[in-house]
Amino acid sequence: MIIEVKVPSPGESITEVEIGSWLVEDGAVVSKNQEIAEVESDKATLTIVAAEGGKIEIKAAEGETIEVGAVVCTIDTSVAPVAQKAEAKAEAEVKEEPKVEAKKEADPAKEVKASEAYDKVKVTSVAKEMMKENDLSVDDVINGLKRLGKKEVEAVLSAPAVAAVVQKREASRAEERERMSSLRRKLSARLVAVKNETAMLTTFNEIDMSFVMDMRKKYQQKFVDKHGLKLGFMSFFTKAAAVAAEFYPMVNAQIDGEEIVMPQFVDVGIAVSTPKGLMVPIVRNAESKSVPEIELEIKELAEKARTKKISVEELTGGTFTITNGGVFGSLLSTPIINPPQSAILGMHNIVERPVAVNGQVVIRPMMYVALSYDHRIIDGKDSVGFLVKVKEMIENPERMFTNGKDAGELLLGI
Repeated sequence: MIIEVKVPSPGESITEVEIGSWLVEDGAVVSKNQEIAEVESDKATLTIVAAEGGKIEIKAAEGETIEVGAVVCTIDTSVAPVAQKAEAKAEAEVKEEPKVEAKKEADPAKEVKASEAYDKVKVTSVAKEMMKENDLSVDDVINGLKRLGKKEVEAVLSAPAVAAVVQKREASRAEERERMSSLRRKLSARLVAVKNETAMLTTFNEIDMSFVMDMRKKYQQKFVDKHGLKLGFMSFFTKAAAVAAEFYPMVNAQIDGEEIVMPQFVDVGIAVSTPKGLMVPIVRNAESKSVPEIELEIKELAEKARTKKISVEELTGGTFTITNGGVFGSLLSTPIINPPQSAILGMHNIVERPVAVNGQVVIRPMMYVALSYDHRIIDGKDSVGFLVKVKEMIENPERMFTNGKDAGELLLGI
C-alpha cells in the first residue's frame, strides 16, 4: 500500500513552507512515527513524521518551497522497516548465544605495553608485575585515573623535559556557503524593519540580585521537591514586568495604524536561542500567574522550541518581550524591539561589583538591565519608571504579591 505524506498546516496564516532538510535518504526504510523531514515557515521549524513504516520515496527537494497540504513523499508499507527485522534477528541471536564461562582467562596477546598515545610512559618492574597479574595495560591504568594529585605533577616536573610539538595550522582561503533558512530570512527582514519604522531608544538601570539569589538558595530544594523543576531568574523578571506594566500600561501597548491599542493583559514573549535561530514563545496572562506557574511554562515552551515541537500559536502574539543575554556572558546590550510590540527588556550577566549601601562600600551581585522602547508612544518618564518598578520588585520580591506596592503602605492604607 502506498501512503502519501502531506505538509501539515503550521498555522492559519501560513500557506507555504520550505523543505529545510530530509532526515532520511530517498529509498530508505523508515519506522512508524519516525521523524523524516524538517519544514521551515517564516515563524518556526516543524518536523514531519512517518504515518506508517515502509520504504520512502521523496517528492520534494531540500530548499524547495511548497504549499501546505502538498505531497512531499510517499511510503510503501509493503516493505518492512529495517528496525523491526533487526530486533527480531537480535532476539533470535540472544536465544542461541552460548553461555560464557564465569572465569575469564588472561589474553596471552595482551601484554604490559603502551599504545602509541602513551609510548613514552615508563613502567617500573613492580608496576609491570601488578599489571600482568591483573591483566591490565598501560592504557587501562592511565584511562582509569580520575584525579591528578601532587605526586603525579611532581613526577612530571622532576622528569626530563620533553619538547612539546605544536602543529602549525596550514593557511587556507577556503569558504563555506550556506543558504539562509526561511526563519532566518524572516528574522533579518523584521530586524531591519524595526530600525527603519520605529523611534527606538534604550534606557538602563542596575539591579542588586542578592535578594532573589538568597531566596533561591533558601527555598531551591523545597521548590524542586514540590514543583519538580529548579527555580530560575526569568520567572521573577516575567512576573515583575507583568506587574510593572499595570503601573505603566503604555509599555505594554502597541500602535495599530493611527490608534494605540492597550491590552488589559500581559502576554510576555521569552526569547529562546535555538539552532535554527531566535524564537519567542509566549507566556500568556503572566499578570495572573504565580512564579511557579510561570517557571513551569517557560521550561515547557523553551524545550518545545529547541526540539522543534512548538506550534505557531505558541509563538504568535505577545505584548512584551524579555531576552536574557546574560546566559551567554553579555554584560550590557541594547535589545531590539519585537514588532508590533513597543518595548523589550534585556537581562544581562550577574557580576559581583562594589556598591554603596547605607554609606558603606560592599560587594553585591549586580545585573545591568536595559529597556528598549518605541518613543513614538512611550515617553521617557514611563520607560524609566517601568524599569525602576522592575528593579524595586526584584530587590524586594515580596512586592510581587502586593501588586508592586510597599507592604507598609498597604498596611497603613496609604
